[in-house]
Amino acid sequence: MTLPKTPSFRLDGKRALVAGASSGIGLACATALGEAGAEVTLAARRADVLAGLVDEMKAAGMTARALPLDVADVAGTREAIADNGPFDILVNSAGLARHSPASETTADDFDAVSNLNIKGAYFLTQAVAKGLLAAGKPGSLINISSQMAHVGGLDRAVYCATKHAVEGFTKSMAIEWGKAGIRVNTICPTFILTDLTRSTFEQPDKRAWIEDKIKLGRVGEVEDIMGAVAYLASDASSLVTGTALMIDGGWTAE
Repeated sequence: MTLPKTPSFRLDGKRALVAGASSGIGLACATALGEAGAEVTLAARRADVLAGLVDEMKAAGMTARALPLDVADVAGTREAIADNGPFDILVNSAGLARHSPASETTADDFDAVSNLNIKGAYFLTQAVAKGLLAAGKPGSLINISSQMAHVGGLDRAVYCATKHAVEGFTKSMAIEWGKAGIRVNTICPTFILTDLTRSTFEQPDKRAWIEDKIKLGRVGEVEDIMGAVAYLASDASSLVTGTALMIDGGWTAE
């Protein structure tokens, strides 16, 4: 009998674009892809921060470059992707949250969150897919969604709405581009401890609520996302598309 061979998790020879790569989950994803051998383009608005991170990745033996980019600027995003692609892998970690009771949501907050989390994510994914289609190449497109794309959350009506929308267009794009070998998936984390979320965790009542909902009894760390993004980007997940990979510690299990 011939034993089966595990598909490779390596990404050597692949070009990856990580949006929102200047900190937190995006930076962790960029690092994971770089460690797996991909040439990683770090994209975010803060060019100075990106330059320093690229230097760090290169010093660690990875291949990296910076691309200043505002995902909410659809025209600018299209131009940047056309000029710098095609990319075999996309990880979109650019996102925004403005939490408030639904009865107090302002139009400005709704527009700001929607423009980045839905419109920006949609057209970034489209732009990378167009590059792959034009080049006749397969690819893996990954949007960082949220557990809140599958449940509701107090003071999070707008954020939940945008993440539910990401799940919807992910499934439709996966259906449309599947025959071209382009896979489209989401990663749905629970609360992850980052510089941006630290203030929430520093409030004892909110931290207690979060830890009670997470069945594994601990908050998430950015390292919890790294294996998942490497998996979805690689041939190890070659039959996975149109799906949401939950990294929520069991939050949505009930």
